[in-house]
Amino acid sequence: MSSKRVYVDTSVVGGNFDREFAKLTIPFWDAVNHGKIIAVLSDVLVDELKLSPKHVRLFYESLQLWQIERVALTAEAKTLADKYIAERVVGQTSLVDCRHIAIATICRADFLVSWNFRHIVNVSRIRGYNAINMLMGYPAIDIRTPAEVIDYEQEI
Repeated sequence: MSSKRVYVDTSVVGGNFDREFAKLTIPFWDAVNHGKIIAVLSDVLVDELKLSPKHVRLFYESLQLWQIERVALTAEAKTLADKYIAERVVGQTSLVDCRHIAIATICRADFLVSWNFRHIVNVSRIRGYNAINMLMGYPAIDIRTPAEVIDYEQEI
């Protein structure tokens, strides 16, 4: 079985240290560390992390290269992100969120994970992003929380 390619937005890196989300984020990063998940990380995430607390940046820097796949913000992704804004899926202030979604869509990640319930992990927004994706000839993107992409083994 191959590892899932999961695009990670910035909230999931910081979520490792957040009281509300740590309990559900730490197992996600454990799955990455054990090779069950390939974390797909973009230069948009790296730019956002420059403004984060030092301990969050140090955690990011501790990730091993074999655990991650790096992807870039391309002109194609910028165009798709701009289309989300133009079609009013979200407002202009959510451009960075749209860029995460566009990159994940274009690199065909299996999932995008986030703790951003207002602009990303939100049923009406997901429908909007995917409507634009289909209109523009891209596949739908499966947007989830980190807890939803972990394979939990059933105890018998």
